[in-house]
Amino acid sequence: MTTLTRSETRTPVGNSLTAGQLPKWMPWALLAGALVLSGIVFAIMNSRGDVADFNIAGAVFVGVVLFAIALVILSSVVETRRRAADRLATVLVSIAFTIALLPLISLLFTVVVNGIARFDPLFFSSSMRNVVGEGGGAIHAVWGTLIVTGWATLISVPIGLMTSIYLVEYGRGRVAKAITFFVDVMTGIPSIVAGLFIVAVCALLFGPGLNTGFMGSLALSVLMIPVVVRSSEEMLRLVPNELREAAYALGVPKWLTIVKVVLPTSIAGITTGIMLSISRVIGETAPLLLTAGFTQSLNVNAFDNPMMTLPVFVYDQFQNPGTNIPAALERAWAGALTLIIIVMALNLVARFVAKKFAPKFGR
Repeated sequence: MTTLTRSETRTPVGNSLTAGQLPKWMPWALLAGALVLSGIVFAIMNSRGDVADFNIAGAVFVGVVLFAIALVILSSVVETRRRAADRLATVLVSIAFTIALLPLISLLFTVVVNGIARFDPLFFSSSMRNVVGEGGGAIHAVWGTLIVTGWATLISVPIGLMTSIYLVEYGRGRVAKAITFFVDVMTGIPSIVAGLFIVAVCALLFGPGLNTGFMGSLALSVLMIPVVVRSSEEMLRLVPNELREAAYALGVPKWLTIVKVVLPTSIAGITTGIMLSISRVIGETAPLLLTAGFTQSLNVNAFDNPMMTLPVFVYDQFQNPGTNIPAALERAWAGALTLIIIVMALNLVARFVAKKFAPKFGR
């Protein structure tokens, strides 16, 4: 009896096209080619030749549609009917995903194209003090955004996290229901109402006409707390009860079980929720207009004098452009791009923290 070796029984590799299956690189190559072709067509249609007028959303959508058509046709010719039907379902989902991403793609493209012109060292090293035309920068707004958001985070995270721990681990009866109700109500509060509330409270305590960075932090914390509570509560509820019961069986007190078992297990989700709450408020303009106010100079003291923030800076450049409107618009777009980069950096930090401190399972 003849014994076949592994090399003799192996199916010849040959060409994937003749084997009834498309190569793995083929869909990516088709996608790249379709996007390039669509980009060329839309670039030719852009009669003005200005990059800012390029229709990135249309180019991406048409490119994805061309890719879908080409992939389905090629798959129906080369592969089996079942495989072609699977490709068709995949590209339909891809088209739906692309449609959902089009506003984000268009927004990022517009902000980058218009804001990159003033994304220079001068923009990040100078303020708008005594500037009415070209030049100037947003260093005072960058520092103001970081300080105001930092104080708001320091206020909101402990309160929100403690509230969620109470609701999950201790809360029972009417008190817990009342807290849940008010958290739900606070989630839907318009941002300007939070600003008006802080202005009214500070006017009663310190007199009218006061604008400080800390008032802006208080207004943002009103918006942050319900988001932190809701996200942390959901993450804490996902911790299996078996882990708590195992700790109780070993005689570990409840507070220590929460600190050593529950929180480390859910730290990744809690961190993500905190970053989402920061992203929720860092771009707010209305409450900061009322609380932190306007200033063209650098102020790093959150408890004295008005403090400029990036959202208010963008608004101010659009509304009060001074003697040089194009220069003011460039500064506004650069401020918007800076704000997006800050949010992106915060999300990257959140991912790193979640990965670093997430519980390790297995041996």
